[in-house]
Amino acid sequence: MSEEVILKMEGITKLFPGVRALDKVSLELRKGEVHAVIGENGAGKSTLMKVLLGIYHADEGSITYKGKKVQFSSPLNALSAGIAMIHQEISLVPTMDVAENIWLGREKLTMKNGMINRENRFKMTAEIFKKLNIDLDPRAMVRDLSVANMQMVELARAASYNADIIIMDEPTSALANEEIQTLYRIVHDLQAAGKSIIFISHKLEEIFDICDRVSIYRDGHYVDTRNCNELTQEELVTMIVGREITQQFPKQESKIGDVVLEVKNFNSLGVFQDINFTVRKGEILGISGLVGAGRTEIMRALFGADPRDTGEVYLDGKEIRIHNVQDALNAGISMLTEDRMRSGSIYTMSVKGNTTIASFRNFCSKGLGVINSKKENEAFEKSRHTLEVKCASENQLIKDLSGGNQQKVLIGRWLMTNPRVLIVDEPTRGIDVGSKSEIHRLISQLACQGMAVIMISSEMAEIMGMSDRILVVRHGKIVYECDRKDATQETLITHAFGAQKTKKDA
Repeated sequence: MSEEVILKMEGITKLFPGVRALDKVSLELRKGEVHAVIGENGAGKSTLMKVLLGIYHADEGSITYKGKKVQFSSPLNALSAGIAMIHQEISLVPTMDVAENIWLGREKLTMKNGMINRENRFKMTAEIFKKLNIDLDPRAMVRDLSVANMQMVELARAASYNADIIIMDEPTSALANEEIQTLYRIVHDLQAAGKSIIFISHKLEEIFDICDRVSIYRDGHYVDTRNCNELTQEELVTMIVGREITQQFPKQESKIGDVVLEVKNFNSLGVFQDINFTVRKGEILGISGLVGAGRTEIMRALFGADPRDTGEVYLDGKEIRIHNVQDALNAGISMLTEDRMRSGSIYTMSVKGNTTIASFRNFCSKGLGVINSKKENEAFEKSRHTLEVKCASENQLIKDLSGGNQQKVLIGRWLMTNPRVLIVDEPTRGIDVGSKSEIHRLISQLACQGMAVIMISSEMAEIMGMSDRILVVRHGKIVYECDRKDATQETLITHAFGAQKTKKDA
C-alpha cells in the first residue's frame, strides 16, 4: 500500500425529507489499499457509496478522484472512470448463463467478424476464472448456481472491468470458510496489482484479517479512521455502536424439555440422505457445515418448500404429513429463509403487510373471508412493539428499513403463526453488530419460552455461542453431533471439511 491518495470524499452531506442521512462525512482511500467501511445498519455507509457512484447527488461536499474533482452522474459513469461495485444483493440475470452475465452491456468485446461469438465469450470468461482461481462453468445458467457461486460471478464481473477501485459490499455474507479464503486471495492479488478495495463488512474478524485501515460511521456521521493493526475488536465495537456491547451472544440458559420434533430417514436423491435428528422444547439446535453442504435444503424440505423422496416427521410423537409450506405452518413449523430479498421479504409491500401476510386467515371475519383491519393492526402493533422494529410507520416499505429491522419484521411474521418449531437460516447475515446482538437475544428468549429453534449459520462463533446442541452437515449427510460444552471450532471445521467421518466422537 502506497501513501498516494486515489479517492477523497470530504464534507459529504445528503438530505432526505426529514432525515439527514449523511452529515459532513469523509472517506480517504489510498492506492493499493484494502480499506474497511464499517458501521451499524443506518450509519450511512450505503448512502455514501451511492453518492460516490452517482446514484445520489450530494447536497454538500466534494469528491476528488485521481487528483481531479468529479461528480459521477450514474454507476455506469463511475464504472467507465474505473470504479466498480459488487453489491451484497445479487444483481445477476438468472435466465442468462454465467458468461452472458459477465459481459452484459459489453457484448462488442466478445465479437468476432462483427458478430457476437458465444464460444469466444465462454473462452474470455474461462480466462478470467482461471486468473481468479474460480472453479465455475461459464456455460452454467445463473439460476442453477448457489448464492455463493453467484457471488463469485459478481466478483469476476467486477474484476473483468479492470477497475482501479472495487467496492465490495458484504462480499463474504454467503460464503463458507473455504470460499472466504479464496476471496481473500483474490483481494490480495488485486491489491498487489495496485487496485484499491473498499471493503464493507459487518464481520469484525475479517476487518482485522484483510484490511489495512478502517473508517467508522455512526448515525450519518464520520467517527474516525484507524490502522487496523492499532485497534482491538472491543475498541472497534465501541466506536461502531457508541457504547460497549458486553455480550456478543446473549444466550440465556433455557430449560430443555421433551422432544418436540423428530425427523426420520429424510432423503432427496443427489441432495441429502439418511437425515435423522430431534429437537427438544426450549432447545436451540445449531446446524453447521460449509455452504452447499445441504443444510438449507434439508430444512426447506422439512418446511415443505422443497420435495423429498422419503422421510417421516413427528411432532410430539405423532406423525405429521408435510407436502407443502401450508402443511408445515398448520402443523406449527415456520422458517425464516436465508435470503431476505429473494425468498423472505416482499420489497414492494409495507412493513405491516410483510408482517401479517402469513397469518391473514387469523384476521378474517368468520364466514366472510374479509380481513378485519382492526385485528390486523392490533397484531402488527404488538409484533412491532415486542420486537422493537424501527420504522416510520406501518405503511413504510420494508426495503427502506435497515437489514436488522427487516429481519425483525420477518421474524415477527413467523412468530405470528404461533409456531412450535422455528427454523432460522442465517438469521444475522448482513446485519450490523448491534442488531446481531438483538436478534441473538430474541432467539434466546424464544427458546426460554419453550420454543424449539433450529438455527443454520455459517458463522462459527454464532453456532458455538448460541446453540445447545450442534449438528455438522457435509455432502448432504449429518457427519457429527455434539453438545455445546463439547464443541470446539477446530472439531466443527474438521468435520465440515471431511477429515472425520463419524457422526459422534468416541
